[in-house]
Amino acid sequence: MYDFAVIGGGIVGLSTAMTLGQQYPDAKILVLEKESRWAFHQTGNNSGVIHSGIYYKPGSYKAKFCRNGAQSMVDFCRSHDIPHEVCGKVIIATQEKELPQLETLYQRGLENGLEVSRLTKAEVLEYEPHVDCIAGVRVVSTGIADYKQVCQKYAELAGAQGSDLRLNTRVNRMVETVSGRVLETTQGSFEAKYVINCAGLQSDRVAKMGNVDPQAKIVPFRGEYYELTPAKRHLVKGLIYPVPNPDFPFLGVHFTRMIDGSVHAGPNAVLSLKREGYHKTDFDLRDFAEVMTFPGFWKLAAKHADEGIQEIIRSFSKAAFVRSLQRLIPEVQMDDVVPTHAGVRAQALMNDGKLVDDFLIIDGENSMHVCNAPSPAATSSLEIGKAIVDRIPEQQHLRAAINV
Repeated sequence: MYDFAVIGGGIVGLSTAMTLGQQYPDAKILVLEKESRWAFHQTGNNSGVIHSGIYYKPGSYKAKFCRNGAQSMVDFCRSHDIPHEVCGKVIIATQEKELPQLETLYQRGLENGLEVSRLTKAEVLEYEPHVDCIAGVRVVSTGIADYKQVCQKYAELAGAQGSDLRLNTRVNRMVETVSGRVLETTQGSFEAKYVINCAGLQSDRVAKMGNVDPQAKIVPFRGEYYELTPAKRHLVKGLIYPVPNPDFPFLGVHFTRMIDGSVHAGPNAVLSLKREGYHKTDFDLRDFAEVMTFPGFWKLAAKHADEGIQEIIRSFSKAAFVRSLQRLIPEVQMDDVVPTHAGVRAQALMNDGKLVDDFLIIDGENSMHVCNAPSPAATSSLEIGKAIVDRIPEQQHLRAAINV
């Protein structure tokens, strides 16, 4: 009998397990991950950015957790010698019509307590000499990190606290008992008093195993990247973002200098035909059918049809992708970029076609379910883990049972 079982070995699940070990040092904690290594999916394929929180609605989980998480992530990396850099980023307007939205972002940054500054074109060029813009905003606290190493350290610390860490262990069924839940897995059955679902791309399905309706469905969006060739990496000093379309739920293609010195360009955002589909040809009938029969998807697609078509064109046309990059850096040419890895974003979508725009954490009977934790979840992982654990004592009967 375990006191806690955490399902999912990504950055949120491992942060939660580590924090549980700190808050409940005498508890028996189990972590179940279906893949052969930690951070296999979203965490291991993301952009590596330590986000500032400038885009998020003031007062939201994302705004609060991201702002605090940017600092706690830097502190964690420093204390454990994990590669990272606080390099800042610039958001640039390339057309007059983007200036009002740039100002809105600046004001939102101030509301969220960030160190932000307006930049003239000349001032932008001091940071990024190769961009083409008319104005910009600089965000000081944005950085980059190696999140795979962060996850490995979380797992190492959780294991040192006594957590039972199980890879290659897929949860197939959850059975409610008088004292908690039995998790039937590919490696046998485990019983726990309390279950925390951090299953990312599978989180809505795991929630339903636990008789919890997440009120939303995970729809996978693949983000495809190109990489600047080594000879052209000098074109980007740090992080360069466009002013995002406020009516479109994604940020647009941008340039990110990674912690290894490479420079990634992207991503676009296209529907993945498989929840864990990192290639254009990946397909899963169940995943595809669920999306195609989900009314919320068609409402979203109708609302953003024009933008969606452009994203698909960029997916299949390198020339179109490069043209979108040239809006930011005109010097970039076709031969300057090569394809690199893709990531898949687990985005919760509601029946009415609206994206769940904040982290979504749902309480169940002797359980908690993280049903929407896309970007900036990696940046916010320490704060999300703390928030999850802080909610557990609200369930007094559980706290009493664990303390027996």
